[in-house]
Amino acid sequence: MKTRRRQARDVALQILFQHDVGRLPIDEALSAAPRNDATVEWDFVEEVCRGTVAHTPELDVLIVRHLSGWTLDRLASIDRVILRMALYELGHLATAPGVVINEAVELAKKYGTEESGGFVNGVLGAINREGSHAAGSQPASGR
Repeated sequence: MKTRRRQARDVALQILFQHDVGRLPIDEALSAAPRNDATVEWDFVEEVCRGTVAHTPELDVLIVRHLSGWTLDRLASIDRVILRMALYELGHLATAPGVVINEAVELAKKYGTEESGGFVNGVLGAINREGSHAAGSQPASGR
């Protein structure tokens, strides 16, 4: 059985994917999400979606610093969205890092390629170890 937060992360991922790949404004993507499932924590979904979109530039800086031989636009779209979403939660919400990383890896395994789970785990683990996931507390460089 899925936990309420796991369901909410799954829904948030789908909304953020529509925003990222479909270029759908976040308000439209949120409005289009079917809200017929009362077990989903919609406040959490909205917080994660709006927060991730608002902080995307600084989240991307963190991600790029941990990509070796890759650029952000070469990443699989689903991996990019999962990384952004997880980094937002790590830096801005009071969820234990291990929970966030585990949930992100599970989403990557479910929706990504065979390599996605390990890739997402490696990037998030490295960022968490160096303690740089609090993106909101650091000045953005180069802007």
